[in-house]
Amino acid sequence: MSYRVTFDEVRVGQEIPPWSRTTALMHWNRYAAANDEFVPFHMEDEAGVEAGGRGAFGMGNLRHTYLVNAVRDWAGDEAEIREVGCQYRAFNYRGDTLTCSGRVVETSVEAGRQGPVGLVRLELVVTNQDGTVASPGHALVALPLTREAALANAAHGDRL
Repeated sequence: MSYRVTFDEVRVGQEIPPWSRTTALMHWNRYAAANDEFVPFHMEDEAGVEAGGRGAFGMGNLRHTYLVNAVRDWAGDEAEIREVGCQYRAFNYRGDTLTCSGRVVETSVEAGRQGPVGLVRLELVVTNQDGTVASPGHALVALPLTREAALANAAHGDRL
């Protein structure tokens, strides 16, 4: 079983643990290779300046991926992440430390395939080391109601 949190353990206002990554060209290259996104302003300082930055800048979608990682690390591998979205409001540059954080803003229960499941709505944000908000966002996660429900799902190989 790899749920890190269950619905009965979640409260509105609760914060998820921060998730950080110091960005480097190596990270951008890996992401670009996986997504065929070798765009000059992500790799070359001169092209980044021409595009309005102070040098090469990171991919917005990589920040989205960091938010997914933060939610997955909080909820666990078996949780069903139903939605993650964000906006891109600031550039991030090589050497920036990006921190994803979030808090629970709403909880509810719905009928699931294997019985009731808890829905958790998160308000998320990616900030840099200076506190600049680079990407505000949100997520919706489905969790088992209790540890017992999570164990039962795992025993049957069921997902929510």
